[in-house]
Amino acid sequence: MHPTSTLSPALIDSFGRAITYVRLSVTDRCDLRCIYCMAEDMTFLPRAQVLSIEELAMLGKTLCELGVTKLRITGGEPLIRGGIVELMQQLGQIPQLQELCLTTNGTHLAQHAQALKDAGVDRINISLDTLKPLRFKQLTRFGDINQVFAGIKAAQAAGFQHIKLNCVALKHYNADEAPELVRFALGEGLDISFIEEMPLGKINGHGRAAEFVSSAELREQIGKHIALEPISTDTGGPSRYWRAAGFESLIGFISPHSENFCSSCNRVRVTATGKLILCLGQENSADLRSAMRNNPEPEAALRETLLNAIVHKPEKHDFDLADEPQILRFMSMTGG
Repeated sequence: MHPTSTLSPALIDSFGRAITYVRLSVTDRCDLRCIYCMAEDMTFLPRAQVLSIEELAMLGKTLCELGVTKLRITGGEPLIRGGIVELMQQLGQIPQLQELCLTTNGTHLAQHAQALKDAGVDRINISLDTLKPLRFKQLTRFGDINQVFAGIKAAQAAGFQHIKLNCVALKHYNADEAPELVRFALGEGLDISFIEEMPLGKINGHGRAAEFVSSAELREQIGKHIALEPISTDTGGPSRYWRAAGFESLIGFISPHSENFCSSCNRVRVTATGKLILCLGQENSADLRSAMRNNPEPEAALRETLLNAIVHKPEKHDFDLADEPQILRFMSMTGG
């Protein structure tokens, strides 16, 4: 764990919310094509448009100097980005940073887990929507679930104390597995969060309204097999947590539709191209890449751009399943 910072937050939006958590994407590319995240035939960004490792490190440092205490590195799939371990090493040395986290699909985690732990990564979130190999291939279009299981084992062996599974719940694809996924998490000593699908990017494989399953429905289904008790634990993200008697694992639910959490939002996202996304469900943004590349003093320009942009963070998102997609960018473009 990183030392506690006493720095006062400088990134405060017009609604008085202090921004202390940033999700920073390092690539839009991925080795999977999950049906809720990407089209099957994706066109990826030219590399010159993507922030360099040096720019990502500068951005992380500047954000933390402005009061950010938690960075989550995302993609696409961050572990296929060249230089990712070196970036984590640089971010892990930022004195103000309290938590350095990673979200991954797990397919390359086996080879990187120990190096990530040594670099100072505190928490790892691993996407796992099913335990069934054939269903996994259907959901990811061509993934091998055994790579993910190997990644989980490697993270455990490396000594990570905080490993969480993320499951995007789709009514006719995997919602029936919710109790089994919870049992797996409990048995492995892992946390797990179930996520309501968000309408980002135009997809053709399924209708989002038809596949929507609420957090309350999932809790009811899980509760038929495993007794859940709500708890007040807050990990700084949007999950609301429950616990099963006799287990330490957290069972979370992220509910952008059914249990809106906008009033307490403490986070923003930065895409791999350096676009500051002020709200996942709105198009408000600022161009951080231009601030860094087009100014003789890039850190000063970056700082000024961040401070000027944060006051435009919207009060809330306006997701509506009946009118899709509200946001044309894919989740892989936004940063998972």
